[in-house]
Amino acid sequence: MESTPQTPIEELSFKQANIELEHIVRALESGDLELEEALDRYSRGVKLLADLHKRLENAEQQVQVLLDQDQASVPDTTAAPSTAFINE
Repeated sequence: MESTPQTPIEELSFKQANIELEHIVRALESGDLELEEALDRYSRGVKLLADLHKRLENAEQQVQVLLDQDQASVPDTTAAPSTAFINE
């Protein structure tokens, strides 16, 4: 089987990398691959998985930074006196 040129992982979008990983898993699970091809695909899959995991960690960190910034901009009203009954 001829190998096809692969797009470098860093050039793939998250979605593209995830789809490629799913295809690799399906191909490996089918049991129809020659040993060499299975090893090549397994190796690519491990690299894709590591990259996807790294991207998810980076996204989680970005979300946490945004949440921290949002919470820092909200005034603390826990110490303010209640004004619910002032006009009654």
